[in-house]
Amino acid sequence: MTSLQRLKMFPTSRKKNSAETINQLKQAATEKVDQLKQTLESNASEEKLFGDLTGPGNPTELGARHPISIVKNKIIDIFSGIGFNVSEGPEIEDDWHNFTALNLPEYHPARDMQDTFFVQTNPDILLRTHTSSVQVRYMENNKPPIRTISPGRVYRNEAISARSHCFFHQVEGLYIDKDVSFADLKQTLQYFTTELFGKSKIRLRPSYFPFTEPSAEVDVYWGLETETDYKMTKGTGWLEIMGCGMVNPNVLKNCQIDPKYIQVLHLEWG
Repeated sequence: MTSLQRLKMFPTSRKKNSAETINQLKQAATEKVDQLKQTLESNASEEKLFGDLTGPGNPTELGARHPISIVKNKIIDIFSGIGFNVSEGPEIEDDWHNFTALNLPEYHPARDMQDTFFVQTNPDILLRTHTSSVQVRYMENNKPPIRTISPGRVYRNEAISARSHCFFHQVEGLYIDKDVSFADLKQTLQYFTTELFGKSKIRLRPSYFPFTEPSAEVDVYWGLETETDYKMTKGTGWLEIMGCGMVNPNVLKNCQIDPKYIQVLHLEWG
């Protein structure tokens, strides 16, 4: 029912004023339509009718990046600034790239079905347990000098631990060149922790990894300024953030690289 049809239902006392208002609106609408018709008939530009159609539209918020993506991109930016590229590889791996080439012996616990998700056996196909497999593939197809980081998802059977999930994200760095020492490793780690955390005090504790020799765990001094700091660092102020080491010569030989080249960096986060 239109406004004019509704007007018949109004009380007599309101009809006159209401009719005048409706006629004014009708007249204004008619004038606007006539104006647009005249503009179109005179071949006026769309810009005069609607404004600048080439300008950017109103931004639409579609959400936000996942925290893991934010941190991963930050790490990529940090290492890109010092000459590292990004390498990626398959998440379903074979025994050679995930274990054997990395100097992990047959009796190593990581090869146990309870620690690794095997897709099949004989031959062994599994969900990769670290992005070190990407480093192996990269070394097989590239010659030193090499500077690359390998971010990605990795999978481990952590069902017995309430603190872990069956997959997490990891970044591993590989730096292979002549005349590289453990001092270069420490300085690279110093730079990385300063850029990522804003904290430059680190310490390296001796550790063991089959694919590096020597090996170390890296702690960053987080501090004890808040109660959260105490909980995170168990009251010590130190927070373990990664492992590192120089590449084991056996790994380099497996990848057809002269052992005179050495790895400077290995790190993981998740």
